[in-house]
Amino acid sequence: MSWDWQVFCEDTLDRVAVPGCFGKGSEVTYLDWMMSAWGWTISVSLLSLALALVLGILIGTLRTLPERPIVVRLCSAWVELFRNLPLLVQLFLWYHVVPTLFPAMRVVPGFVLVVFALGFFTSARIAEQVRSGIETLPRGQRYAGMAMGFSMFQNYRYILLPMALRIIIPPLTSEAMNIFKNSSVAFAVSVAELTMFAMQAQEETSRGIEVYLAVTALYVISAFAINRIMAFIEKRARVPGLMVASSAGGGH
Repeated sequence: MSWDWQVFCEDTLDRVAVPGCFGKGSEVTYLDWMMSAWGWTISVSLLSLALALVLGILIGTLRTLPERPIVVRLCSAWVELFRNLPLLVQLFLWYHVVPTLFPAMRVVPGFVLVVFALGFFTSARIAEQVRSGIETLPRGQRYAGMAMGFSMFQNYRYILLPMALRIIIPPLTSEAMNIFKNSSVAFAVSVAELTMFAMQAQEETSRGIEVYLAVTALYVISAFAINRIMAFIEKRARVPGLMVASSAGGGH
């Protein structure tokens, strides 16, 4: 078996080697294409993560309000719906069904629809982790805030949520890494991310081993980077003496 890593230095149109491996002007090498696909993967993943965090924290918090039973039921329905439907099915619903029901959505790029699908799917898992994190906290913390005269909003903002978010950083790390892996479903709606690049480049070059190894390396680098970033955040945000983190993995 021979290896040909020079395939990444070839022009994607005429398969001629390009000096330096990066194209100039109208030239596009397979390395250029792969780096662009990596950029799309990172963009989809980060935007989806941001959306998932905002929705997950909000919905997870609302699920811990026993005095608002209707709100709790609605948020629980959100979690059960988006957590139990396969991600690929949700993506197809966003791409094929939603634009049919709402014609205004037809002008929305597929890239944005992928962010919605991946963000909503992950938000349900994060919401469950946030709920678990808040309910893991000793009841005395909630009562202490009430004794200090805090409103319910202030109690969550200054006491409960800051503590709960510190507790759930480990499972949040897993979700952040999963988003990078799950972004591969975007190829199904023709978003030019890494998996789509790998499939098309392998067909054009017949160099599947080199292409898929390179793409695998980029996925590993992305996951490792997010792991290190979250580990740094966890270290900086750790509360000395707090030993309840192991109980807050409700999303798994």
